[in-house]
Amino acid sequence: MKKFIRRDPQHRDQVPFLQLLPNLVTLSGMCLGLTSIRFAMDGRYDGAALLILLAALMDGLDGLLARRLNATSNFGAELDSLSDFLCFGVAPGLLVYRYFLEPSNNFGWIFVLVFAAACCLRLARFNVMRDENEAQTSHHFLGVPAPAGAMLGLLPLFLALSGIVDLRATPHLVAFWIGLVGLLMISRIKTFSPKAMRIPRALVGLMMFATVAAVGLMFTRIWLLLVTLDLIYLAMLVHAALQARRQGPV
Repeated sequence: MKKFIRRDPQHRDQVPFLQLLPNLVTLSGMCLGLTSIRFAMDGRYDGAALLILLAALMDGLDGLLARRLNATSNFGAELDSLSDFLCFGVAPGLLVYRYFLEPSNNFGWIFVLVFAAACCLRLARFNVMRDENEAQTSHHFLGVPAPAGAMLGLLPLFLALSGIVDLRATPHLVAFWIGLVGLLMISRIKTFSPKAMRIPRALVGLMMFATVAAVGLMFTRIWLLLVTLDLIYLAMLVHAALQARRQGPV
């Protein structure tokens, strides 16, 4: 005789906390982006930049958690894209405008709009090509990802905060720069994906020492570290563009 187990209806209305955790991390990152905007309005530019950096770390963490916990969903993917637009399209644009572009008035604002719109278009393209992107991201990204675009867009601010050069006297140059970064986000250049990174065994020791040096700079000269990382990423972009040009159209 078969025994039927009655399930408590209350359990069917409950969601495991671990399934919610990636979305909670995404919302936390969104809050960091919003707070960055507030800091920029208050003139606390270094704090605003650090919050965008933390939002980028949260963006990487929520995807990792979703995959490890098998908690991926269409809802989570859409929430992540909306958060990315705020944190890496709106917040960096407003921060650069407040620090560099206000004297240029409408001219600088046009390029802020270009940057934010490019970020939005990139995320929309990623969403509609999600299945294809999942197959490609193990090798490369198509165009500069939104978090990397935010870090590149903030390069003039990193240069100023590190004491290397202050470009507030040349707001038009900064405006053209963030416009260029926006174009790179919607470009079809194959850019670096961490999943494809392979370290030769001979360089493992060097990589470990480089990590120690990076952690030391993070607590002593963080703006110089961010400038260095931006320049390394730019060099990789130039290499990828030249390689694509040599190969020609596929």
